[in-house]
Amino acid sequence: MFSSVLVVCTANICRSPVAEVILRNTLPGVKVDSAGIDASTGQSVDPTAADYARSNGLSLEGHKAKKFTATIGHQYDLILVMEPFHLEKISHIAPEVRGKTMYLGHWLGKKEIPDPYGKSKESVEFVYELIKKACQSWVEKIIE
Repeated sequence: MFSSVLVVCTANICRSPVAEVILRNTLPGVKVDSAGIDASTGQSVDPTAADYARSNGLSLEGHKAKKFTATIGHQYDLILVMEPFHLEKISHIAPEVRGKTMYLGHWLGKKEIPDPYGKSKESVEFVYELIKKACQSWVEKIIE
């Protein structure tokens, strides 16, 4: 059982905040947060991500981006990343946490979760539905 989960993407303004709120709402008692490999600390969530969350009964209100650091990585039992670049960067920043770092899409066949930033509405919806499915698959494994 994991008591804490960190979700990581690039800027911590699109993918990881959405996954964070989905996991937090479905894993009571589990500490869930998010961070970005290249985040601008304090940046607000992308409006498209906020719209998606709102239309799915979720709130990203008050989310502020934070940058992934080794110190942050040590605070979590499980770190979930979106793509190979994130895994590579985490392995460089904090190699000692590599063993607890996996893809968010692992249970979907290690599927990469592409970055929706600046893409069409259809692309954005596809990515967020993929995030939702990936989160559901992790919830099933974590609760088991």
